[in-house]
This record gives sequence, C-alpha cells and structure tokens, in this order.
Amino acid sequence: MPTIKIYTTPTCPFCFIAKEYLKSRGIKFEEIDVSKDEKAALEMIQKSGQMGVPVIEIDGQVVIGFDKEKIDELLNLK
Repeated sequence: MPTIKIYTTPTCPFCFIAKEYLKSRGIKFEEIDVSKDEKAALEMIQKSGQMGVPVIEIDGQVVIGFDKEKIDELLNLK
C-alpha cells in the first residue's frame, strides 16, 4: 500500500474532492491541515514549491492540486 499524505485546509474545495476521490477508491491517506500546523505548511512548501493546497504526496512523488490522471498513474489505477 502506498504512503499518501494530503496537505489541506478546511476551506479548500479541491482538497475535499481529492479526499473523497481517494476514499471512494478505498485508499488510505494521512491528512495534514496546514492551517493548523506551521511546520507542516513549511514542509509542504519545501517539497512542492507551492503555497496552495491540496498538495498530495504519493510515495515521495508530489502532485499539485487535484490532478486525477497523475494520482491514478502514481497509484496504478486505470
């Protein structure tokens, strides 16, 4: 099973969509609320170069935004 982290905020609609998509596929993930965790926010920016969410990390590979095709590719879903 891949290791998945989703950097989110409570008000982000694309974060919600990304989480619901993974849940619908039965895929477990760790959600990190960067609005409440400054250290995690800095980690996200360092990894992705982005301040916007969602940032999804799948086994060390970074996906910026809800890029369904890239997520499916990294998880071998078709």
